[in-house]
Amino acid sequence: MHKQDMDRGREFDFGRVSGSYARYRDIYPASPYDKLRAMGIGKPGQRILDLGSGTGVLPRHLYTQGVRFTVTDISPEQIAAAKSLAAAGGMDMSFCVCSAEDTGFADSSFDIVTAAQCFRYFDTARAVPEIARVLDRGGRFCRIDMEWLPHEDKVAALTERLVLRYNPQWTGGGFSGFRYRWPDWAEDRFELEAVHCWREEIPFTPEAWRGRIQTCRGVGASLSPAQAERFDRELAAQLAPYDRLEIRHQLQIELYRKL
Repeated sequence: MHKQDMDRGREFDFGRVSGSYARYRDIYPASPYDKLRAMGIGKPGQRILDLGSGTGVLPRHLYTQGVRFTVTDISPEQIAAAKSLAAAGGMDMSFCVCSAEDTGFADSSFDIVTAAQCFRYFDTARAVPEIARVLDRGGRFCRIDMEWLPHEDKVAALTERLVLRYNPQWTGGGFSGFRYRWPDWAEDRFELEAVHCWREEIPFTPEAWRGRIQTCRGVGASLSPAQAERFDRELAAQLAPYDRLEIRHQLQIELYRKL
């Protein structure tokens, strides 16, 4: 896929790194799952649609007996990995290869729709009406994001510099923090129920950080395999002084209720 306002229109495909996603991209700490459960997300009997799910990280961590999860992504490779991981955990979920803009589900099919680390990739003019359509009366939409902070963390900063050397078109760097503003897309469809925003150091081994960066849009999803391999060797050399990393991130959860 590609977006004109992202990476100067360069194409990227997370399906190319589904193996690394399955191994290295389960990186959320316990805190967002605790907050989501406290907000009533993940209760038995709930019908939950997870959009842009990748390998199904969020549904697997929120899964309890009786929750009816539907896991979706536009990538067949990501959904195949999600199926395998759910099966290994004995989790009963439904899976569908579809876009957030055209899910194909019936009206009012879900109590909750979630979008973790993916809403930026949606065409909001089409995806938001679709989210509202498939939500039942009073249903809730939850957006979750977690970003490293290069201005506060030296390893994040050196990683970004390396990504930009290999992929100057990448526009995913330089994050300076979430500043919540009421989004235009929510107007006349949703009311804000809650916003949670906090900073946290996320632990990685050097190998795990390299694997996480291989799944980055600017690396494994867009560079050639040979370029991605050279990038990884150079990142490994830069991380050689470290035995363990604590990468500073900011997390944000936004919860909206359908009008």
